Amino acid sequence: MPQARVKLAQRPAPPATLGELRNIGKAMLADFKLLDVTSVSQLARENIDKLYTRLSLITGARQDPCVHDTFAAAIHQAKTGEALNWWAFTALRKERQRLGTFPKM
Repeated sequence: MPQARVKLAQRPAPPATLGELRNIGKAMLADFKLLDVTSVSQLARENIDKLYTRLSLITGARQDPCVHDTFAAAIHQAKTGEALNWWAFTALRKERQRLGTFPKM
């Protein structure tokens, strides 16, 4: 009896450039430039909270929490190739805010 072949689901590859990431437009590309994040592979090694805090310090203004969600989505895609909408990360951020573990400015 022939053996059945099992095809494993392949994980999508991360995009080649920051501009190809879902949720990333001109404003977020400008933020990445301020943060000196220049590649998808570099972004995959970044910490969401640290990026969010650094951007606030660089600009001298507290960033909208949705920026944190967008960083989370972009880093997730850079690490896994899975492109999720930024609002998929909102509930986790709100829970962290409730618990007091979200970065304070």
